[in-house]
Amino acid sequence: MANSTLRIGIIGAGENTRLRHIPGFQGIDDVEVTTVCNRSEASSKKVADEFNIPKIVTGWKSIIEDPEIDAVMIGTWPNMHAEATIAALNAGKHVLTEARMARTLQEAEQMLEVANQHPNLVSQIVPSPFSLPFDKTMTRMIEEGDLGMLYEVVVEFSTGILANPEAAFNWRLDYEKSGVNTLLSGILHEALLRWVKSDPEWVIADGLIGTMARKDSESGEENTVLIPESLSIMSRYPQGFKTTYLFSGVSSCVQRSEVRISGSKGSLWLDLANEKLWFSKTDSNQYEEVEIAEADRGFWRVEEDFVESIRDGSPVRLTDFETGVRYMRFSQAVWESWTDGSKKVWL
Repeated sequence: MANSTLRIGIIGAGENTRLRHIPGFQGIDDVEVTTVCNRSEASSKKVADEFNIPKIVTGWKSIIEDPEIDAVMIGTWPNMHAEATIAALNAGKHVLTEARMARTLQEAEQMLEVANQHPNLVSQIVPSPFSLPFDKTMTRMIEEGDLGMLYEVVVEFSTGILANPEAAFNWRLDYEKSGVNTLLSGILHEALLRWVKSDPEWVIADGLIGTMARKDSESGEENTVLIPESLSIMSRYPQGFKTTYLFSGVSSCVQRSEVRISGSKGSLWLDLANEKLWFSKTDSNQYEEVEIAEADRGFWRVEEDFVESIRDGSPVRLTDFETGVRYMRFSQAVWESWTDGSKKVWL
């Protein structure tokens, strides 16, 4: 593979695929995006014309069956991730799938099982991107004891995007397409896994749907909303600290995107809105901005990582299927807790 062109087929060319993945692959030497299949022939042709992709197909299975394609990028909604991933791996193709990993934990576990049956193939999930510049520094500060004994983690991501009852129904509110993936809970939990290296012992969650039905932006049809528009989560970790999550799409007044990690010696404040990291010692009321060394600053290199793993056999770091199953277990537990009112205990 090192001395030949890597040929990639695109299944689903959503916004992130067009913005990042296709240009990312096309910017790598000896990598060619050869085929695209989007939701319709017309949209496939539009993408192909925009990015000079030589071939379109009208069914995604044609990409799986094409012996000239080495790897697939799955950029669909989560409802297709498991089926397309499993088919691609069984056909001998490397897989990069868009996040979230699947609609449910069961689907994610099926994907991992099949991936383990093909250890010679690369199976990668697009990682949670928000904290990439800060992950290495935050992990080091926690592990080296700058925060002391961890007490609590508070995660908040609040917007007003769903506050208006007239706001359109979209795939993120569609259980059939998105499954148990609720607001940004899974994507920020994935980031937390990088810093604390463990799973919670238990999870309790509660959600709210403010507008029970919304009109689809394309068809105009009214759809029942099943996925919460506001979500609160509490969990406890083996190290002893607690976490509190608040995700809201109905906060039209105050809008925040931040993570606060507090310990016996100090606290970190990750201000995602302004892309800054702050630290305060417990004996000080002043936060100081943490200077991120250039060597420690992470950045988006999803496509390069995928290609390097294929060519060099390097392990997938961000994000492997094992990690995907871990955050899907969290998302499943959150879903089951808020729907049946129970406390979900990790086994």
